[in-house]
Amino acid sequence: MRYNQLISNRINMRKPKVLMLGWEFPPVINGGLGVACLGLSRALSAYADLTVILPKSSPDFRVNNVELIGLNNLDVDELRRSSSSSVLYQGFSEKVSEIPVDVLPYSSTLYDTLVTQEKMKALQEDVETVDNVRLKNIFKSGELYGADVHEKVYEFARQAKLLAAQKDFDVIHCHDWMTIPAGLEVQAMTGKPLVLHVHSLEYDRAGAHSRSWVYEIERLGMHSADMVIPVSYYTGSIAQHHYGVDPAKIVAIHNGTDPVVPFKAEKHFPEDLVLFLGRITEQKGPEFFLEVADQVVKTNPNVRFVMAGTGDRLKSLIEGGAYRQIGHKFHFTGFLNKEKVHNLYAMSDVYCMPSVSEPFGLSALEAAQFGVPCVISKQSGVAEVLNGSLKADFWDVKKMGEHISSLLEDKSLKESLIKEANKNLLDCTWEKAAEKVRHVYDYV
Repeated sequence: MRYNQLISNRINMRKPKVLMLGWEFPPVINGGLGVACLGLSRALSAYADLTVILPKSSPDFRVNNVELIGLNNLDVDELRRSSSSSVLYQGFSEKVSEIPVDVLPYSSTLYDTLVTQEKMKALQEDVETVDNVRLKNIFKSGELYGADVHEKVYEFARQAKLLAAQKDFDVIHCHDWMTIPAGLEVQAMTGKPLVLHVHSLEYDRAGAHSRSWVYEIERLGMHSADMVIPVSYYTGSIAQHHYGVDPAKIVAIHNGTDPVVPFKAEKHFPEDLVLFLGRITEQKGPEFFLEVADQVVKTNPNVRFVMAGTGDRLKSLIEGGAYRQIGHKFHFTGFLNKEKVHNLYAMSDVYCMPSVSEPFGLSALEAAQFGVPCVISKQSGVAEVLNGSLKADFWDVKKMGEHISSLLEDKSLKESLIKEANKNLLDCTWEKAAEKVRHVYDYV
C-alpha cells in the first residue's frame, strides 16, 4: 500500500482552505474521536485555513486560528433563509438506495432501535418541508449517540451543506461514518475533493462479518473519497481487504498525543496495580483482561486490577470476576474524568490493552507518558508506534499474563521499556500528524 509515498513529496506553499466536518469535540464530548479532532485541528491550523463544522460545540470554547461552528448554536431558520442552496441530499440520497437500512446503526455498541425503510425514506424525501418540527434545531438538546442517531446524521448533512454553500474552501475533510453523508453532500454540491479520516470502523465494533447500515455508509464513503486517512496501517489494511478500497488512495497517519506533565501518586494499598482503561465493550476485550488477571494471580497474588470505564459488558464482567474467585482483586471505577484518569496512570505499575480490534489506542500512549509500561494487543494501531511495549495477540491471555508478570518482577525490563517508549513518544505528536495531513491535501 502506498502509505508513505506521499509524505516524501514537496509541500505546496499556499495554505489550503479546509472545510472539516466533525462529530465529537471537547469540551462537549471528550471521547477518543473528539480528543483526536481537537489535537489535529490545533496543529493543522499552522498548515491550513480551517473551518470546523460540528453538531455541538461550546459557544465559549475557542481554538486559535480555527473557525468553530456548532450547529447547536445556530438559528436553523436563518441558516436556511440565508443559504443560496435550496436542494438537499442530492449527492448522498442518489447513492443511499444502495444501502440496506433494515439493520441497526452502530448496532454492536450503543443502539437497540431499528431504522425502518419507511423512516429512512421519509428522511430522504422530506427535504423542503418548513413546518416547525423540521425547523427545530435538534442539536440543541439530547445526545448525539442516541436512538435517533440516524436522524441526527442526516440533519447534520442538511445543515452542513447549507453552511458549506456560504464558505470558500479547497478541500472537504470529514471524520468517521457520522459525517460521511455530510461530506458526500458537500462533495456533490461543490465538486471539491473529499478526504475521509478513519478513526474507527464497524469492523472493529462488530467483527469481520458485519454488513450493517454503518458498514455500508463507511464503504460508500471510502469508495467515494479522493483520499482515505486511516489512523494506522492496521486500519488501512482493513479498509483495503474488508471494504475493498483502492490502496493507492490510502495514506495511514498515526494519531499524536497532547503533552502532559507526568507525576506519581501513592496507591491506597500495598499491591501492584494493573490498569485497563476504555469502554467496557466487546471491541476492547474486557473479558480477555479478566482471563489475563486470572493468569497473573495464579503466580503473583500481590496484584490488584482496575477496570476504568463503562459499557454493556460491565455487569457480566463483575459476575465473571466473582465466578473466578478473583472479584476481590478487581476495582470497577465507572466513567472517570481526565483528572482522575491521570491519577490512575500515576499510580499504575502496568497498563494492559487487550483490544480485539483497535484502530489506534491512544490510551496506551497516555499511559506511556506517565512512565507506565504497556502490554498491548497486536491487533492495534498503537503497536506500530510504541516499540517500547510488550505485545501479544488479544486471544493469547497466557502470553499477556506472562508479559505482565515479567514487568512486575523484572525492574530492568520495566526500565528499558519505559526508556524506549519515551523515545517513541517524541514521534507521536499532533504537529507531525498535521504536517502529513497537509501533504495529503496536495494530492487531491
